[in-house]
Amino acid sequence: MRLAFAIVLVLLFLSCNREETVNWDEVFGSSLFHDVQMTGVFPDSKTFPDCTPRTSWKQVITLYENARQQPGFDIREFVNQHFDLPQRPATDFKSDTLISMDEHLRRLWPLLIRPADKEDARSSRLSLPFPYVVPGGRFSEIYYWDSYFTMLGLMTHRRYADVRSMLNNFSFLINKYGHIPNGSRTYYLGRSQPPYFSSMIDLYQKNDSTILLELLSAMRKEYLYWMDGEEKLQRPGDQHRRVVMMSDGSVLNRYWDDIPGPRPEAYREDVLTTRKSKRDAEEIYRNLRAAAESGWDFSSRWLEDPQRLETIRTTEIVPVDLNCLLYFTERKLQEAYASKNMPDSMNYFRQRADNRRRALLTFFWNEPLGFFTDYDFARQQQLQQKTLAGVYPLFFELSQPQMTERIARTLEQEFLKPGGLTTTLIASGQQWDAPNGWAPLQYLAISGLEKYGYQQLADEIKKRWLNLNEQVFRNTGKMMEKYNVYDASLTAGGGEYPAQDGFGWTNGVAAALLRSASEN
Repeated sequence: MRLAFAIVLVLLFLSCNREETVNWDEVFGSSLFHDVQMTGVFPDSKTFPDCTPRTSWKQVITLYENARQQPGFDIREFVNQHFDLPQRPATDFKSDTLISMDEHLRRLWPLLIRPADKEDARSSRLSLPFPYVVPGGRFSEIYYWDSYFTMLGLMTHRRYADVRSMLNNFSFLINKYGHIPNGSRTYYLGRSQPPYFSSMIDLYQKNDSTILLELLSAMRKEYLYWMDGEEKLQRPGDQHRRVVMMSDGSVLNRYWDDIPGPRPEAYREDVLTTRKSKRDAEEIYRNLRAAAESGWDFSSRWLEDPQRLETIRTTEIVPVDLNCLLYFTERKLQEAYASKNMPDSMNYFRQRADNRRRALLTFFWNEPLGFFTDYDFARQQQLQQKTLAGVYPLFFELSQPQMTERIARTLEQEFLKPGGLTTTLIASGQQWDAPNGWAPLQYLAISGLEKYGYQQLADEIKKRWLNLNEQVFRNTGKMMEKYNVYDASLTAGGGEYPAQDGFGWTNGVAAALLRSASEN
């Protein structure tokens, strides 16, 4: 009897102390979450979804429902009592502005690398089995498209093991969730980001030629995620999730998010945006999330009225950059199946790539503007705004020579500023618009121009961008998330949060450009 009683006690103890499986939809839909975010307990909306309850989310939500009815209830005090704030590793690192910028970049990598995660069911963090590199600033998780440009610097500095770990993590995420989320948090699971996984593999192949076949299964699985529902498209104008059928019957892609609600990491901002509009709230939420999947959150590129975020219509736009990335994925799948001597699969993806290339030149080349622009799927017409997304066909060598000549002229005459290339020609107050410049787009433009022989213009952009990076580093000791390319004396601005320092993709692009500049 004593033994049986002891066993029962042990089982009860284990049951009471076992970590629950969190229903994150219930967490982010709870009154607790809504009230904390809307009352502005934290200045940054990302802070609360990154907090960890000291007991469990279920228990804390129940406690809150009871406590908030009591006289004198203080929500800030409640949060402080029941939650641990997100912690960042302590460091005594101090920037030395007397050393070279390249040496500064080398010293930053250890500060941005995190070890494999320990499982914690209470945390919104998606645990990763290998070390990874975070961007810096307010971001303490891995981000998808950031990582390709971070890898450029890691490869330049011969940190091959770090790149391989990141590829392993992305393969793990694809196999576990069916796609690479926007970032490694539960609240990012409804969407991905620009699909650079095949480009990451291509980059690492320079160090290890076996990587293509090792990650072939994951690359194909990600491709199927982006093409999900293609078989449901029966006639031009049909759409499903991330696929749309164009007027000529070709299938292209758009950005999407499966969850039509406010983003937990920008909850208050999204709710307030919907309140400014008479449109259906779920429609606005989905378009805000789709823009977050694009990486360009936010830009006049997605807006009916460039000055009003509530006019966002991302899901009605077929983006040139996304379709260039998927074209490259189809080419890499073709290459992988050729290496495996599987002609049927090789020919299938060659045909897919050829079809997409024809569609890209048909729908995105804007002859009157002499530039590649996005396509308005809802209105069946080309958009008339020029943005740096138009350099993707150069980077992926889809542009024709006469097109590239006009693009180069436009970049030099309209986009080139004292600090590099402006992202758009519109100043909207959004962070992916003028006067801001971003490292990834500088790199794509420079590399694309070089591939077509426009070395002088590429060198000029490179010089101006690196000079701006250098000047800010000398003045502040920091590498920034984005820069004001119009006036180096001013900081970049706009968007939902201040410019962040760190910064993964700025570091990666700067390291790669410094190396190429020294070799020319």
